[in-house]
Amino acid sequence: MIRLLLASGLALALSVPAAAQSAEERLADYRQRVERLEDQNAIEVLQATYGYYFDKGMWSEVADLFAPDARFEYGARGVYVGRDRIRHSLLLFGPERLAPGHLNNHMQLQAVVQVADDGMTATGRWQGMIMLSERGANAIWGVGIYENDYVKINGTWHIAELHFYVTGMTDYDAGWMRSAIPMEGQSALFPPDEPPSERYRSFPQNYIPEFSYPHPVTGEPIDVVQPRDDISGRD
Repeated sequence: MIRLLLASGLALALSVPAAAQSAEERLADYRQRVERLEDQNAIEVLQATYGYYFDKGMWSEVADLFAPDARFEYGARGVYVGRDRIRHSLLLFGPERLAPGHLNNHMQLQAVVQVADDGMTATGRWQGMIMLSERGANAIWGVGIYENDYVKINGTWHIAELHFYVTGMTDYDAGWMRSAIPMEGQSALFPPDEPPSERYRSFPQNYIPEFSYPHPVTGEPIDVVQPRDDISGRD
C-alpha cells in the first residue's frame, strides 16, 4: 500500500505541467509522507511486539525493545531508568518465561501514533486490556492507558518511555461493581530509580491520562479535567 502511494505520487508529480522545481518539491513531499507512514507502521509493530513478549514473560526480549536510556513506569510502581534496570524490574511481574497455569495477557488497542516531522521521535497512546490468572487463585481483569514516547536509533525505532496508567483492576468473578483492586506500589525488593511521576488512584476513581496529541478535528490541545480526589491531591 505504501509503495502504491509513492508510485501514485510520483506519477502525479510528473504528470502535472509545472516547473521542474515544483515537480521535485511535490515528489519530496510525497516521499516524506510515505516515510512517516512507514515510521507509524514500524512503531505499531514495535508496540504490538512488546505486548506479545510481555504476555509470555519474555523479559530479555522486552527489554531489548527499549532505548539504552529509556524510562519504564507501570502504574504506581515508580520509574525505572535504563535498559538494564528495566530488564531486572520486569522480574517483579514473574520469572523469565510464563509459568504453567499462568495467564498474563496485555493487549495493545486503539493506537494513536504521532510521528515528528523529522521522523526521529514519536508519541503513542494505546488502550490496554489485561487478563491475569494463576493456578489456584481467581482471575483478574484490568484496563489502562499507555502514553509512550519513541525514538529512532540508527534507523530502528525503540521505546524511549513507556508509561502504563493502570486505570482499573477487578476480580474476574466479582466484577467491576463489587471489586476494585488497588494498584501495587513501589517494590522494597527492587526499588525504582524515581517515585511515580503522577499521583492518582485507579477505579473507582476515573483518572484520565493527559493526551499527547491535539484534537484531530479542531487541532486544539485536549483539556483534561480530572475528577476530584482529596487523597491524590486533586481537591
